[in-house]
Amino acid sequence: MSDDSDRDELVVAARRAADNAYAHYSGLRVGAALAFADGTVVTGTNVENASYGLSLCAETAAVAKAMDDGHRGGLERVAVFADTAEPVTPCGRCRQVLHELAALGGTDPLVWCANGSDAFAIRLSELLPHAFGPQTLG
Repeated sequence: MSDDSDRDELVVAARRAADNAYAHYSGLRVGAALAFADGTVVTGTNVENASYGLSLCAETAAVAKAMDDGHRGGLERVAVFADTAEPVTPCGRCRQVLHELAALGGTDPLVWCANGSDAFAIRLSELLPHAFGPQTLG
């Protein structure tokens, strides 16, 4: 596992991303930060929509941005931040989206789930055991 300074830097990046959230309907501002083996950090924020099903989670936005920047694998660490009573974890959809990116490089990233005062670490494989992925398709 990475040290506390790695965690703190990634959580701060996710917190800053949350400041840019478009959370007009729920008021829940979420930020995500993805750290790659090459040292790159890519952030994303949630973007809500009046047609709720079209909303994007912070993690999904960050993965799309990372893919657009050419990242295919090498995902080592993830931080998810929301100013909530308890640290937030990625939703099921985001766990799957993160798994797809991680599977491209054969990694099992450490995920830091954080709020304003606390954070805990868990491996993506623990959040999404028996994940559906490219290997499932044959």
